[in-house]
Amino acid sequence: MNRERQLTQAFLTLSDTYTAEFDPLHLFHHLVHACHDLLDTDAAAVMIADARGSLRTMASTNEEAAFTELLQTQSGHGPCMDSYRIAEPVSIPDITTEHTRWPHLATAMTHTGYHALQAIPLRLQKRPLGTLTLLRRAPGRLPDNDTHLAQALADSAALALMHWTTEPTPTHDVITRVQSALAAKATLEIAKGMIAQHADTTITEAAHLLTAYAHHHRLRLTDTVQALVTRALPPDTITEVLR
Repeated sequence: MNRERQLTQAFLTLSDTYTAEFDPLHLFHHLVHACHDLLDTDAAAVMIADARGSLRTMASTNEEAAFTELLQTQSGHGPCMDSYRIAEPVSIPDITTEHTRWPHLATAMTHTGYHALQAIPLRLQKRPLGTLTLLRRAPGRLPDNDTHLAQALADSAALALMHWTTEPTPTHDVITRVQSALAAKATLEIAKGMIAQHADTTITEAAHLLTAYAHHHRLRLTDTVQALVTRALPPDTITEVLR
């Protein structure tokens, strides 16, 4: 598939969430993987802010523990938090030059093999909701065209998150929907742990199993993990594909 078709497919996939079957987990999953596939970047993650203004990871292209720790170092400070506060992109071409400013982030990035970071605000009009994090192994700025495309994808995702009705979204509804998305992510993490333990497998594989089950049965991932956590869905039903 050429780049033009990939772009079209990426925006159509995000647009598909403008329905009654909206699922924020799928939305953010599509966003980070579209960025990874379309942009000059080696990894991507999206974080949204909770009621206290701390960033919480919603989806990433890498489920490994070291990568998760890297994202967690930015929950209260760092370029991603700066991007969230000012609702503008923040570029870090070489993290080694920022060790004094952000020692924990510089150490975590170097440890995981990344040297450059581009933070893109996830915003509804001018209101910041979170950030899209793009990481590169080689130092250097993300090309301008890629930065603009990343912003367009992030803006589309923000609209999708809020576009549950055709009416303008009141402020309290924005907060409610963001908190609902964070709650869905927390439930997903519990479900992944349950499947990993039940099947004696990794968290990454557990995530793949849950996504595959929801896709195969045409279910929302949020509904699948909620059913699993509340014991309405037996773990064997998810893990039987391993047999």
